[in-house]
Amino acid sequence: MKSCHWKMSAALCVLLALPAMAAPAGYHVATSFTLGGDGGWDYVNRDPASGNLFITRGSHVMVVNPSNGKLLGDIMGLMGIHGTAFANGNAYVSEGGANRIAIVNPKTLAKTGEIAVGGRPDSIIYDPFSKRLFTFNSTSKDATAVDPVTGKAVGSVPLGGKPEAAVSDEAGTIFVNIEDTSELVAFDATTLAVKKRYPLAPCQEPSGIAADLRHGRVFSGCDNKMIAVTDMKTGKLVAQIPIGEGVDANRFDPATGLVFSSNGESGTLTIAHEDSPDKFTVLQNLPTSEGARTMEFDPTSHKLFTVTAQRKPGTPTADRPNPRPVPVPGTFRLIVLDR
Repeated sequence: MKSCHWKMSAALCVLLALPAMAAPAGYHVATSFTLGGDGGWDYVNRDPASGNLFITRGSHVMVVNPSNGKLLGDIMGLMGIHGTAFANGNAYVSEGGANRIAIVNPKTLAKTGEIAVGGRPDSIIYDPFSKRLFTFNSTSKDATAVDPVTGKAVGSVPLGGKPEAAVSDEAGTIFVNIEDTSELVAFDATTLAVKKRYPLAPCQEPSGIAADLRHGRVFSGCDNKMIAVTDMKTGKLVAQIPIGEGVDANRFDPATGLVFSSNGESGTLTIAHEDSPDKFTVLQNLPTSEGARTMEFDPTSHKLFTVTAQRKPGTPTADRPNPRPVPVPGTFRLIVLDR
């Protein structure tokens, strides 16, 4: 930096001499919509064709217009559902309680078919490279590959642990968090062969996931209040991002270089900026609400969506002496975050 001119104030000279500081991300809670209903919830997934949100609620999927909070429909009669993926004009919902995928018409919201997969499917993604759906099955500890054109499973991938969320590099490789071994597994989307197993230590129990495809980075949200940032090619842990407690979803905005983490137990949403592929600066720990652990991101509007409900203590039993909090009926709501 050039030296200060003698006419400049001393305070201004000090300011000019300071290193550039990252500006706050500027997100805030824009609005919330009460959706009601009973029971818990899991993934929030956005239909890229309509922009509608598919929110899984255990036995049904609430389909919501995020611009006005209108409930467009409720897909009923499902069992232990977790996530939704979209391909070939259909929505595909993982039914963990029935070891299958439910096929749904996203316009009429009618269930049109079923596909058998592995044991207790949890997360589900569509991979545009292989043109396959993948479910990640918690009890069979594998992934099932499905051809959405034929509606049939075409193979499975043993994962050696309990899988959580997964992401595609859109070039032939799928990356999935393995919760009980604290690993990131990479497998070939076409041959279904495991390529690598990357330890994520000091990360513990990774769940949420996102990726920066341009720079080849995977973001794994960990139970011990950090995001592990992994190099896709080498598997090297290149950075750690501090976050709140209770993460269950992560997202990345390639247009702004922002990484997001929804932290249900701390009731915050952590926003960090990718200064370089190996350096990240936390810009915000935005208060959302206790229980808001999953979320979705709209790459067009850059809005974020998370869900929660008022909670009360659960009733202890012999099997569960420390039960999870129980949602209060009628209080379930969608929270919209904007800049």
